[in-house]
Amino acid sequence: MVTPGSATASEMSRLVENLNLQRALLHHISNIPAVNILDKTKVQSIQREEREGNGWPLVYLSDGRVLRARLLVGADGFNSPVRSFAGIQSYGWAYDTQAIVATMNHHPRTAFEPPNNVAYQRFLPTGPIAFLPLSSTASSLVWSTKPDLAKALQASDPAVLTSMINAAFRLPEVSLRYLHSRMLEAHTAGHALSPDELNKEITWREQSHNVDPRSAYSVTALSRSAPGGIPPEGADLLPPFVTNIQDGTVASFPLRMSHADAYIGEGRGARTVLVGDAAHTIHPLAGQGLNLGLGDAESLARCIQSAVQNGGDVGSYTALGPYARDRYFENHKMLSAVDKLHKLYSSTAEPVVWARSVGLEVLNELDTIKIAFMMSAGSTCRTDPASIGWNVAASGLETVARGVSGAKNVGVSGAKNVGETIAGLANASVRGLLKQLSNTGRP
Repeated sequence: MVTPGSATASEMSRLVENLNLQRALLHHISNIPAVNILDKTKVQSIQREEREGNGWPLVYLSDGRVLRARLLVGADGFNSPVRSFAGIQSYGWAYDTQAIVATMNHHPRTAFEPPNNVAYQRFLPTGPIAFLPLSSTASSLVWSTKPDLAKALQASDPAVLTSMINAAFRLPEVSLRYLHSRMLEAHTAGHALSPDELNKEITWREQSHNVDPRSAYSVTALSRSAPGGIPPEGADLLPPFVTNIQDGTVASFPLRMSHADAYIGEGRGARTVLVGDAAHTIHPLAGQGLNLGLGDAESLARCIQSAVQNGGDVGSYTALGPYARDRYFENHKMLSAVDKLHKLYSSTAEPVVWARSVGLEVLNELDTIKIAFMMSAGSTCRTDPASIGWNVAASGLETVARGVSGAKNVGVSGAKNVGETIAGLANASVRGLLKQLSNTGRP
């Protein structure tokens, strides 16, 4: 935790439920006299003021009012009306992947276990599943999987989804593939798999794999055991056992990567700027979507503050230019790196699987590059626009991913050579990190 006056952080990042984040922000800005909050009001349309010099954007509201904006900030999501008004195009592609999110309940950790403050992620054949801690008895689920399987899971009994989550972190891949096929068969036939049917299948698969019922890998044994006491063997390697799903929290949405051609509008789209999902969307496997958006907001606020302090026009291209220069390339590097990792882990080809495993083993031994990735994930406050952890982590991540993905076009022996070169690539990233650290004088 970062405390006032502390120079280091003992935690990598912190997870906050979106509702709580929104409440905190609304509470804060409601106490700022200069801010007016328009609640329960929709934007009907955005038009250009017809006057010399293109005029200002006019925002027509559902209550009949019209706002004349010196600067119109598009923080309105992927299908951004502000981006459409500004005439800014975007490029990207949809993944053949659907994300399932939910809030999971589980028993608190015992005195013999570490607290629930560790995030877990497993890369399954159909996509990664992430277990993100929220409190001592609740965690958040982000499961990226194929669209047909996502529909089957979302339509199933919550108890079935609960068992599938527990199995996803404990059973071997071959059994998970079988369970997925059973889910799809039942969903296609028009009747969902019942909790009893699924639990019988899981029990049989555990017996076939000789899973020790006294270990933390036994879904069946954990579902029957009482909470508390000495934890089973391997409990520290796995997330808490999920007991149920909170009502009304299961949702699903498609995943895609997109990046706007520009962040600042010009011509008839002048006096507009894009931030967050309106400017870029990213695969959630690295959990960087919100962080990128917060980085955008921070940078834009600095530009506006600078323009006001110097008597400039906050809506001018000159005032907004530093924001685009500060954020566009940095966002692009992270988008590209995560996109490559997604494609890398989507492959089941033997050379690719071997090479990426070697790559991760190499990275695991390089503490410096791991620190850079932690800085990227949110362990440091990026108040300095030249914050190097963010930049180097994205560059290093993309370099390693690009090197490992080269195994797609070679055989197993060639993949081994690719894997052996990853250490050199990672060390190059470390050298770049150390060089930038020495140049900036940061610890």
